[in-house]
Amino acid sequence: MQAAEPSFRESVDLMFNRAVALMDLSPGLEEKIRVCNSTYTVRFGVRLRGKIFTFTGYRSVHSEHMEPVKGGIRYALSVSQDEVEALAALMTYKCALVETPFGGSKGGLCIDPREWDEHELEQITRRFAYELAKRDLIHPAQNVPAPDMGTGEREMAWIADQYARMNTADINARACVTGKPINAGGIHGRVEATGRGVQFALREFFRHAEDKARAGLSGDLDGKRIIVQGLGNVGYHAAKFLTEEDGAKVTGVIERDGALVNPAGIPVEELRQWMMKTGSIRGFSQADFVEDGRRLLEEECDILIPAAMEGVITRENAARIKAPLIIEAANGPITFGADEILRQKGTVIVPDLYANAGGVTVSYFEWVKNLSHIRFGRMQRRAEEARSRALVEELERLSADQGLGWQLAPDFKQKFMQGSDELALVRSGLDDTMRIAYQSMREVWHGAEGAQDLRVAAYIVAIRRVAATYRSKGL
Repeated sequence: MQAAEPSFRESVDLMFNRAVALMDLSPGLEEKIRVCNSTYTVRFGVRLRGKIFTFTGYRSVHSEHMEPVKGGIRYALSVSQDEVEALAALMTYKCALVETPFGGSKGGLCIDPREWDEHELEQITRRFAYELAKRDLIHPAQNVPAPDMGTGEREMAWIADQYARMNTADINARACVTGKPINAGGIHGRVEATGRGVQFALREFFRHAEDKARAGLSGDLDGKRIIVQGLGNVGYHAAKFLTEEDGAKVTGVIERDGALVNPAGIPVEELRQWMMKTGSIRGFSQADFVEDGRRLLEEECDILIPAAMEGVITRENAARIKAPLIIEAANGPITFGADEILRQKGTVIVPDLYANAGGVTVSYFEWVKNLSHIRFGRMQRRAEEARSRALVEELERLSADQGLGWQLAPDFKQKFMQGSDELALVRSGLDDTMRIAYQSMREVWHGAEGAQDLRVAAYIVAIRRVAATYRSKGL
């Protein structure tokens, strides 16, 4: 008889235990890092459709070794205290790994957002925000939420406005939440950030021959076959950038209502437009429809990108997974039991606490922007352009004076003379963050005794940093 699959929270704790077994931490400090500091459960009523509906929400704070604490708010019927606490723990380790100065937190509301009209959702969101903000569980210096599954820019704008209404004299009120629309204090590049981070993570992985060899892969991303599970915000952007900019091929897409297959490649942007128009992947003419979508996880490909829910690869199907490289764009898509099976098979897994850290990285940039009250690039962009133009004009003058007759290529001139705007600076900062974090992981992966895979290496790097912060506080 097969052993019971551990819960999501148990999986996170078991993965934590794997890492600390290879470290020299005192039992007291180990326990302090592992446990969740607090979880607030709120039940509030909202009058809708002529009667009162009661909603249950959570905000969990895992670690306050650094403040504010950071983590998304998700809207889903599956939201539970265990799930929120597991996600808060992942946020602690994720922030430590990519060196964003936050502790870990997470929130959730038990609700199916599709069941409510926009004005009803606004009432529910504002009331939830009120309940959290009055307990400092939304605060620019203490607890800064962000979008997650089922929420987006719209909900973050409502939360930011609700906080500002409650704190009229707080000059930093906009920094109480990230993932806001641009016109409400957001930052360019935030919507694409997690998917863009997945792209940068894969690019960095493919820069290292030794790491590619572990997965039995060679070359670069060009021509690599990818199967994406979940074409929401993260999966869509990752797939779009990898196909349009790196030459990869999306051969399969798995969604709630089935899957699509096309060995020649699925046009991601056209599929996204079809889904927005019809609400489904069914009927899309440029790929074959498969009723049993989960089966596609087990098909041949070079890279598998689970980008939706936790727990989609389990003990039950892990042995049949053929992809040599899996990158966890979602949080916890591989259970602890499945992780063991895949490791024994030699599958290389780029873990969630690194792979999807693009969102929190760009959220950090947005928070800094809100606190500084100036958009990135405003001070230096034209100065950069002026310097570049002066250099180009001087080179062209010298060529004319000496009769050399050479000219700079027009596309080079355009790129070279263009100063960095906010989007360019955000992408640069994200790329730098993902590269450095990967290098810190692979150093442990290839150098530390017992660190057999990237996940345990990522946990070791993150836990070391959290432990160092606690020690510096005198704990």
